[in-house]
Amino acid sequence: MIDDRPDPPVKVVVLEDEELVRSGVRMILDADPGIEVVAEGGDGDVAVDLVARHRPHVVLTDIQMPRVDGLEVTRRLLATPHPPVVAVLTTFDLDEYVHAALRAGAAGFLLKDTPPRELARAVHVLARGEAMLSPRVTKRLLSTFSAGDAAEAARRRLSLLTDREREVAAAVAQGLTNAEIAADLYLSASTVKVHIGRIMAKLEAANRTQVAIIAHDARLA
Repeated sequence: MIDDRPDPPVKVVVLEDEELVRSGVRMILDADPGIEVVAEGGDGDVAVDLVARHRPHVVLTDIQMPRVDGLEVTRRLLATPHPPVVAVLTTFDLDEYVHAALRAGAAGFLLKDTPPRELARAVHVLARGEAMLSPRVTKRLLSTFSAGDAAEAARRRLSLLTDREREVAAAVAQGLTNAEIAADLYLSASTVKVHIGRIMAKLEAANRTQVAIIAHDARLA
C-alpha cells in the first residue's frame, strides 16, 4: 500500500533583533505549506531554550544581535546533543562574522534580501542536510578563506580522501546538490550521499559547508 500522506513540515526557529525583518521572514516562510515557523526570538540568548522546547529542524539566526550574536548562537546550538541545522542571515557587509560562523559549523548563510521563493527553498535545502550559500556571493566569500598555512593544512586533510572522494568534495565546494553531483559524476544519489558522509568523517567536518571551506582552502575548487 502506498503511503500518500504529505511529509511533515520543516520546523523553523527565527532569531532576528529587528522586528520588521523577523516578521517578514516569518510571513514568507509560513506561506509555504511545507514549512512551520515554531518560534521566533529577538536575541540569541533565547536560542538554546527555544530549540529545547520546539525541536526545530532549522534555525535562521541574524549575525549581529544585542546580547548574544549569531556566532555564539551557532556554537551553543551545535554543542547540544541533537543540534538543528543553523544558517546565518546577513547583509554581507559583515564578512568576518560570516566567516567565523561558517568555521563554527553554520550550514550556510542567506542574504536578508533573498527573494521570498528562494528563502523558502533554502530552508528545504538546509533541512535535507545540504549547504545553502547564497549563489551571488559564495565564490567571493569562500575564496577569502584560502591563505598560507590554511591552504597547506587543508591539502594535508584532503590527502586522506580517495580520488573519487576528492571529486565529490570539489563538487560540494562548487555548491552542487547531491542530484547534480550524481549527474556530473555518473553516480547514484545514494552513492553520492555515502561519499559525502565518508568525506565529512575523514575531514572531521560538521557539515557540507565546512567541506567546501576545506576544499577552497586547498584550491581544490
